Amino acid sequence: MPSSDAEWLVTARAAMEAEAEAIAAAAKRLNSEFVRAVEAIAGHTGKIVVTGIGKSGRVAEKLVATFSSTGTPAVFLHPAEAVHGDLGVYAPEDPTVMISKSGTTEELRRLVQTLRDLRSPLIGILGNPSSPLAREVDILLDASVRAEADPHNLAPTSSAAVAMALGDALALAVMRARRFTPEKFAVFHPGGQLGYNLKKTVRDVMHCGEEAAWAAPDDPVKQVVIAMTRRPLGAACVVDEQRRLLGIITDGDLRRALEAYDDIRTLRAADIMTKTPVTISPDARLYEALRLMEDRPSQISVLAVVDPQTRCCLGLLRLHDIHQARS
Repeated sequence: MPSSDAEWLVTARAAMEAEAEAIAAAAKRLNSEFVRAVEAIAGHTGKIVVTGIGKSGRVAEKLVATFSSTGTPAVFLHPAEAVHGDLGVYAPEDPTVMISKSGTTEELRRLVQTLRDLRSPLIGILGNPSSPLAREVDILLDASVRAEADPHNLAPTSSAAVAMALGDALALAVMRARRFTPEKFAVFHPGGQLGYNLKKTVRDVMHCGEEAAWAAPDDPVKQVVIAMTRRPLGAACVVDEQRRLLGIITDGDLRRALEAYDDIRTLRAADIMTKTPVTISPDARLYEALRLMEDRPSQISVLAVVDPQTRCCLGLLRLHDIHQARS
């Protein structure tokens, strides 16, 4: 009889929880060996080589991508192809990260002496810290797991997740050691929305001048509604005579006013505005603006843009502007 939907969900949750527990246990085991691995990579001016076979090879390929995108040049070396000419990728003293669940992978063990001749520091992300390969590497990162997430304890699930998490941790620690900045990250990500958001600033896509709706604190709410209708950006900036921001009126503020008052004809802009709105500098990256809007308990869709020096309000930036700017 086919299993039920409920059983599938139970299996899925158990697998994810098992992998999460295995990663948490590996995090607690981090010690001075991890620090040595960071120093070996961060102190090297060239590239690093990452190798593994089978599922460990897939993890190795992903780790290469993570290293490369975070400022550490990295290449993947297939251990079987290495002895057929691919060892030419090495420059002297390029560190090698070897990934293996068993630590007995023959293709990796055959490489050890050759890599010694190339003066390559050997860093092992190994699932068996007592294995033959563990005894041969210079630095050992313990990727062991109590059991796989697979109910038969066969498929490399938890072990692959731990190896990948350790690799990510290593890459990010090296990134921190090298003081890799978002600006540098953008250099390696020129395509896609992420790269665009890291390169472009708020000033590049914001609405200012007559494009935005403006109001004085004593303006009737009806006048504000008319201004927002003519310039439908989802908000109006309430400013003083020097254009310093006093507050912001959003579509949500208008709805709340209609809900709270039977007659809004006597209300002024200052009565319904949000007095301490979230603001952003025109020189901030779009990535920062996106985080301000979305990484919060209650998400917002529009920001007032304020000059940090003069405190003058320059205009508005919408979430829509960030996502549509590249089209």
